[in-house]
Amino acid sequence: MVRLMFAFMVFMITQPAGAVDPREILSDPVLESRARELSKGLRCVVCQNQSIDDSDATLARDLRLLVRERLTAGDSNQQVLDYVVSRYGDFVLLKPPFKMATLALWLGPLLIAGLALFGGLAFFRRQRTVVLPASTQTQLSDDERKRLDNLLKDDPA
Repeated sequence: MVRLMFAFMVFMITQPAGAVDPREILSDPVLESRARELSKGLRCVVCQNQSIDDSDATLARDLRLLVRERLTAGDSNQQVLDYVVSRYGDFVLLKPPFKMATLALWLGPLLIAGLALFGGLAFFRRQRTVVLPASTQTQLSDDERKRLDNLLKDDPA
């Protein structure tokens, strides 16, 4: 049973998403390959962490058609990207450019990791117990030692 489940999972992982409808595919294989390359770098604004090439959302389909339309009109890859970014902003790019507007996207994870590391170090530093050298530890007097021995003898635990 475990082997069957493992085989099924491997089969499902290796299957392509198939989000691109065959009716969308361009007849020119060079243009189609450019369209697929561009589509893999554009984020579906509905799904947000999926490329429009992988997404089944209606807006992703519209963006795929827009990319193919611009390519058939003769636009270069960069012109198509510039056009899509002008309409949707840098958010539509799966790899946004490094600039002031996207600084938080690039440096945010590093900042969060640094704060977590600092917080962890501070937490563990406070948890450390300080052991004083034997010379600074206070010794029990004879009276205190007798009292402690009596308490320990009376304790049933």
